[in-house]
Amino acid sequence: MERRPLVRVVTAVATVAALALSACDSGAERTVGAAGLRDPYFPKMGNGGYDVVHYDVKVDYDPASRRLTGETEITARATQALSAFNLDLKGLKVESVSVDGTGARFRRAGQELTVRPPDMLADGETFRTVVRYAGTPETINDPDGSREGWLLTADGALALGEPTGSMAWFPGNHHPADKATFDVQVTVPEGVQAVSNGQLRREQTQNGRTTSTWHSPEPTASYVATVAIGTFDMSRYETTADGNGNGDGSGNGNGSGNGSGKNSRKLPVLTAVDPTEAETSEKVLDGIPDVLEWGEQNFGPYPFSSAGAIVERPGDADYALETQTRPVFPGAPGTELLVHELAHEWFGNSVTPKTWQDMWLNEGFASYAEWLWAEDHGGDSAQETFDALYRGDPEAEHADAIWSFAPADPPSAAHISDDTVYLRGAMVLHKIRQTVGGDAFRDILKGWAAAYRHGNANTADFTAYVEKKAPDKDFTLIWADWLYGKGKPDHA
Repeated sequence: MERRPLVRVVTAVATVAALALSACDSGAERTVGAAGLRDPYFPKMGNGGYDVVHYDVKVDYDPASRRLTGETEITARATQALSAFNLDLKGLKVESVSVDGTGARFRRAGQELTVRPPDMLADGETFRTVVRYAGTPETINDPDGSREGWLLTADGALALGEPTGSMAWFPGNHHPADKATFDVQVTVPEGVQAVSNGQLRREQTQNGRTTSTWHSPEPTASYVATVAIGTFDMSRYETTADGNGNGDGSGNGNGSGNGSGKNSRKLPVLTAVDPTEAETSEKVLDGIPDVLEWGEQNFGPYPFSSAGAIVERPGDADYALETQTRPVFPGAPGTELLVHELAHEWFGNSVTPKTWQDMWLNEGFASYAEWLWAEDHGGDSAQETFDALYRGDPEAEHADAIWSFAPADPPSAAHISDDTVYLRGAMVLHKIRQTVGGDAFRDILKGWAAAYRHGNANTADFTAYVEKKAPDKDFTLIWADWLYGKGKPDHA
């Protein structure tokens, strides 16, 4: 995400623990999944007691009335015996809930939707919950003042979810630690278009309504799910991508993926551009295949089965966001911003932080990708960019702001998208590169992307990985002064 002027990144927090609360009700022992994962920045987000496997989200939206009608089926596996569990859903009226086809009792308390299934769910049991709901989706204000959730645009609506906005349009376990596959079906009036993540499976118009169905087969954190509704110039084509990811997809950090693909595959690319931005967007969006090819050379095989972009009008959103496979831009992006958001497909979308405290693993990596791109395409070297930031040169944007806190420890939820997380996070990576050398550093980038492919990781996982890959190097001062230290280090 990019939130420096037009950039946003969101990621923060602390621990993700699935707590189980026990209680007695009418003499029968009941166990309830935790209402919130105690993320230090967003403690109410996410829920304990289960792991989501798949979301099947169906929404019908009328831009004229701004009314949304939804039905979401959540397939999950219980991680403890459950007599009740929670979902995150803000606003919208819940009309009914069922579990495994049988009506279930439920109650609302703020963003918590507590569901009590008719029968106890056993530990390890797979179950399906269907929630039917309707109303006017809300726009949510982040702690830093930016807007997310359901945003009204000049000709429709846009759903952005980082860090908490996805609960504005579908119920779920809305924390980055619980990723799942997605199907999203959107119905809108004929003449209006809808775009989401992944691949367009089908589109049909009947009785004045058009329904499009989108499929995302790779694990997806709910905060990078999106829907854009309006009028778009659509472009579809195929490019060539590396066909061999070689990561085991478990996210267990065993480093088994070497990131060296030998087989090629056809990668569908879909872009959706507001007509007012089409002309100014055309040249940079035509560069998507080149950026993805460059990304594969530096980070390893592209981790998803589709790619593209959504370009809305300036003002429809306050920032760009790395919505999975199809990042969103408020107005025509420049090449650096495109590189930043596409780098998130590896760092943030495939390798996803365990908590919002680890946001620098998203933004620092994507920012450093900008530095590498410039270095490889006739711009400043990464060392020159680093030096300008360290010196505080007037032309080094945001240089004065990056020493206020440690990138691995933002002081609050309002700071997880600050320049420190982006730029000083990138400086941490450059210090690693200085220590191990350029070739070994790029091996670390590829290996990290492969080892945690489609999984979750935190800062401790990353530092341990680097130390394992370069056992003869001493990273003590880098971790202490650059990653966790406050203030400006006295050595560049």
